[in-house]
Amino acid sequence: MAKESGLAWSALSIDDSSGSLQDIRNDITNFAFATPRAVQDITGIDKSAMERLLLLADMSVTLNGVFNDAANKSHVVLKTVPSTSVGRQITLTVSGQTLGTTPQVELLFTDYAMTRADSGELTWSAPGVLSNGEIPTWS
Repeated sequence: MAKESGLAWSALSIDDSSGSLQDIRNDITNFAFATPRAVQDITGIDKSAMERLLLLADMSVTLNGVFNDAANKSHVVLKTVPSTSVGRQITLTVSGQTLGTTPQVELLFTDYAMTRADSGELTWSAPGVLSNGEIPTWS
């Protein structure tokens, strides 16, 4: 495969609080996600270098975007984060590579923070963490 840019993601969708997947790509200006694995140090005193075991998989995401309260857009999808305790499916797709379809990656969004900058911009940030015990897998 050739090297590619991160332009034009074909999917970045999140469930609203009722479980309906919504495409909010147009509202997101940037995001970061990680799929780390925990490790256990099992180094014996007979070693001169580290020994480790891979443990549980995890995922976290932070989405950043521009306020949009149109139907099925970012504010409508995320405004219930402070008042509901529901896992939300997320799907990320770029260049035909998808994270989150099978198995379904389900996150708990822990905040929906808004910022009104001195220039007048109204932006938001929404961090999420893995909630359903499924290993985040690219397909």
